[in-house]
Amino acid sequence: MCGIIGFIGGEQAAPILLGGLKKLEYRGYDSAGIAILEDGKIEIAKSKGRLEILSDKIEGGRSFFGTVGIGHTRWATHGEPSRINAHPHTNSAGDLAIVHNGIIENYMHLREWLSKKGVQFVSDTDTEVIVHLIDYYLKDN
Repeated sequence: MCGIIGFIGGEQAAPILLGGLKKLEYRGYDSAGIAILEDGKIEIAKSKGRLEILSDKIEGGRSFFGTVGIGHTRWATHGEPSRINAHPHTNSAGDLAIVHNGIIENYMHLREWLSKKGVQFVSDTDTEVIVHLIDYYLKDN
């Protein structure tokens, strides 16, 4: 099972996201990650394993100062448990970030189609297809 949490507010988002993901820990997962919008740029932190590893890596969220963000805990369906396969996933420019729970049945078809359009994939997940597909259509191709 996976967990998704988002935050928009006047406080630092990362500690709140980590706290929300901690409340979902009982569900089981193999990796965790957050994306924070900070000074117009998306900052990503991901780790394989327990949420505590991610939290330690980013000092309980204190090293991220943005007030908007998303967080995710993942249970692998496509791609092995790893930092690269952890969510959030971004487009090539790093200006879009997504998290997703579920399975994209036709992701291989979409991945092949996007690859022919020049998209380079980083992970082995089905979810990464979504962010590149959104990016493709936002560019009015």
